[in-house]
Amino acid sequence: MSEQDLFSEGLQRQTARRKLTELLGEQTIKDLHRRSNWMGVWSIASCWGAIIIAFAMIVWGQQQSLLIAIPTIIVALALLGGRQLGLAILMHEASHRALFENVWLNDKLSNWLCGHIIFLDVEKYRKHHFVHHAKTGTSEDIDYSLIRGFPTTRTSLSRKLARDFFGLTGIKNLIGVYLMNAGYVKWTVASDIEKLPRNGRSHFEYFLNFLREAWPSLLANLLLFSVLWLMGHPELFLAWFVAYLSPYLLFTRIRALAEHAMTEQSPDMLKNTRSTKAGLIARALFAPFRVNYHIEHHALASIPYWQLPRLHKLLREKDAIPEPPSYWYVLNLVSSKSPQTA
Repeated sequence: MSEQDLFSEGLQRQTARRKLTELLGEQTIKDLHRRSNWMGVWSIASCWGAIIIAFAMIVWGQQQSLLIAIPTIIVALALLGGRQLGLAILMHEASHRALFENVWLNDKLSNWLCGHIIFLDVEKYRKHHFVHHAKTGTSEDIDYSLIRGFPTTRTSLSRKLARDFFGLTGIKNLIGVYLMNAGYVKWTVASDIEKLPRNGRSHFEYFLNFLREAWPSLLANLLLFSVLWLMGHPELFLAWFVAYLSPYLLFTRIRALAEHAMTEQSPDMLKNTRSTKAGLIARALFAPFRVNYHIEHHALASIPYWQLPRLHKLLREKDAIPEPPSYWYVLNLVSSKSPQTA
């Protein structure tokens, strides 16, 4: 990007930010940034409470006839995947230091109760994610690979969703977790892979590096397995693992498509992002903790998630953002390419 393009992009961002301040007023913006330690505790506790309910459903389902057990376990796995995404969203909140008022709680407690159990780390994610916010709407967006190539055909989107559902994306993701923590490739949550210099390191040295970097995640999962084993239900850890490989990444893809796919390529945060309408089922699966209010999040990135509905209402009253579409509408939009033109 040329120096002139960078200047133009920065000017557009400043103009959009100034417009937002004029729309809302400085005091309202200040009020929206109010955080709460109690809300942070409630958010994490409610997420793990839902996980416990999903585990209880599986235990109960195992005692029923196949006619009842199969749908019960399927629903429980979907709920587990949705709550794993919920943990990721809470970790995302912490990366913006919006989950708690206290910095230590944001960076440490959220890591151990939200991030590590799903192989994420607040500090690593924060460094990556802030580049996304700085470059959203441009080809330099570090997460652009997640929504590149849309619209596509229904067949192509169906293949992507099928790979997620059957765990192929999950297996690929686990391999990526190892390669990133070992130091083979640069850490990312996007699809682009950047190899790092080997510098004469042996495969055993890479493995040792993996253990140094990933030990919190390995320990968190070992602790979860130990608790489930002591309760007499070690099979629940298998359910947790299956949910991580399948519905978690399926829901993550749907979320990513809804947020940025086929939005305007512009530095204006009110235009380069999409908010989506989310009912109870959507919020349980792929829109936990108000993540569907994504325009609002990009407009004021460091306000807590529970303030986003209020910001949405204010922006709608000012006619600053459009009525949000449904997730079904977005999936139809991103798969609207005709097979003849593919």
